[in-house]
Amino acid sequence: MSLQAQAKPAAKKVYDVIVIKDRCKECGLCISLCPPKVLDTEKTYNKFGYRPTYLKGKDGCIGCKICEFACPEFAIFVREASSNG
Repeated sequence: MSLQAQAKPAAKKVYDVIVIKDRCKECGLCISLCPPKVLDTEKTYNKFGYRPTYLKGKDGCIGCKICEFACPEFAIFVREASSNG
C-alpha cells in the first residue's frame, strides 16, 4: 500500500474570530476584504452607536487574518480554535 493511501486527511482547522465590540467603528473594511465573506454587521449597537462586526459561521473562516491586519481600530483578532472538545 502506498504512503498516500495510508495517510489520513488533515483535519480542517477551525478559527475563532474575536471582536472587541466597543472598539469597532463599523468601517466595514474587514467585511469587504474577507475572502470567504463570513463576516457581517450585527443588528445591535455598541456603546458608541456603531454596529460591530460578527462572524456568521465558524466553518467558513480560513484564518487568513486579513480582517485583523486591515482593522484601523485593532478591534478584530483571529485565533486557531482550541481542540478541547
